[in-house]
Amino acid sequence: MNEQGTDVTKLGNNLTSAKFEQNHEASKTKRYWGWRHLFWEARTRILAWYVLLMVCFTATSVGLIRQVLFEEAHKRIDSSLNQEVQEFQRLFQQGKNPLTGQPFGNDLAALFEVFLSRNIPNNGEFMLTIIDGQFYQSSPTALPDPLQPDARLLKGWTKLTQPAKGLEETSVGPILYYAEPVEIGGEIRGLFIVANVIAYEKEEVNEVVWVIVKVTLVVMVVASIVAWIAAGRVLAPLRSVTETARSISETDLTQRIPIQGTGEIAELTITLNQMLDRLHRAFTSQRNFINDAGHELRTPITIIRGHLELWDDDPKAQQETLELVLDELDRMNRFVNDLLLLAKAEWRDFLQVEIIDISSFTEELFAKAKALAERDWQLDAIASGSIVADRQRLTQAIMNLAENATQHTKPGEQIALGSAINRHYACFWVRDTGDGIDRANQKRIFERFARLPNSRRCSEGAGLGLSIVQAIAQAHQGQVKLKSRLGAGAQFTIVIPLEPRQDILPDESNSDC
Repeated sequence: MNEQGTDVTKLGNNLTSAKFEQNHEASKTKRYWGWRHLFWEARTRILAWYVLLMVCFTATSVGLIRQVLFEEAHKRIDSSLNQEVQEFQRLFQQGKNPLTGQPFGNDLAALFEVFLSRNIPNNGEFMLTIIDGQFYQSSPTALPDPLQPDARLLKGWTKLTQPAKGLEETSVGPILYYAEPVEIGGEIRGLFIVANVIAYEKEEVNEVVWVIVKVTLVVMVVASIVAWIAAGRVLAPLRSVTETARSISETDLTQRIPIQGTGEIAELTITLNQMLDRLHRAFTSQRNFINDAGHELRTPITIIRGHLELWDDDPKAQQETLELVLDELDRMNRFVNDLLLLAKAEWRDFLQVEIIDISSFTEELFAKAKALAERDWQLDAIASGSIVADRQRLTQAIMNLAENATQHTKPGEQIALGSAINRHYACFWVRDTGDGIDRANQKRIFERFARLPNSRRCSEGAGLGLSIVQAIAQAHQGQVKLKSRLGAGAQFTIVIPLEPRQDILPDESNSDC
């Protein structure tokens, strides 16, 4: 008992461990697909593109700002050097020694001392003076290595005899300078030099750019959070669309997506609702079609089966049974052919169009219709002109209308055919003086398997004739019109364009002939 208990305990522990591992793996899979869904959803992709564009534009903007600041700094340095030289020239030409009240004359030392004491150099700017080829004073006194008295650059400047301006590359970076020789008594006695180490200005520019980058990064983070929230609010209707679409099944197509606001998403919602309406109608039509077709086929099959089960040896009874079975099979064959025709009406090659002379075609139709039954056949009108249509399909449609008229009239009652034409359309009609159709049933009779209640119809058809007529008319980009009153007969008119085009639909106001 102890061993069995131990085994049961081990088995229970193994099952518990296996279940835990299964739940753990399922949890990991759910988290994986959850993160993957979050990464690939539209909201995340919109934010990713937004951030990417912001980074690209910001990097480009910062680069351009940095370059513009460098250009502005260079212009400012150049302007400052020119200003310092001009002020030195004015002091040399017009200034007076504050100690003596007289022009400086040959006293270059006093000239340089006064100028250096009165002018404070900008950041990175250095003013140097040379007397008789020897370094004299500078402002500020602390000079970078390239501007030291024994530096190569300064020794080269001492040999200048003409004003010079230029840019020199040094160990501390580019130095922009302006040198102005001082001539006294026709002899070069001194040299005034103002120089600027551009690297100092570049450091200031880089500091400004770095501040801009830090501020921009903070703004981008805040903007990304706001964009994430805004994208969620904008895409919220799409989630509603998704949830509604998931709740719609083949057995329940009645739900519709609520329309929120205006714009592209609202337009998408309207389009989806319209599509759901079409699907609902299609599924309903399909369901009714299957039910009606099953009912129509079940009746002849039951009749055939019943008579075959009662088959006996009497030759006369066998012949009667055989004739009945063949008649039911013919009815089933006609029914199936009608269904195939309605299905083919949606195919692109359903029509084989040609140019038809309306006059001769109308006379041909009248001649064929008179053979259908003993009625008072009349030819109302014959149009003159031509039409682009399928002769066989159009004949089939009008013969269906004529046969339908014979089924709702008695011998001796009138049935009339005719044709007419206007600027854009051709019309072919069949009218009778039979039962007529009340307004409540005038649209329903074009539905498949539809039959009028309490009619004196003498046909056992499946109720597909008018559906076929409508399908043929619509294939020609036309329509079927009905004018009727109960007890006063009916007139069916097929209206089709003279030259069918893909961009033309039947126009109620322009299709009367």
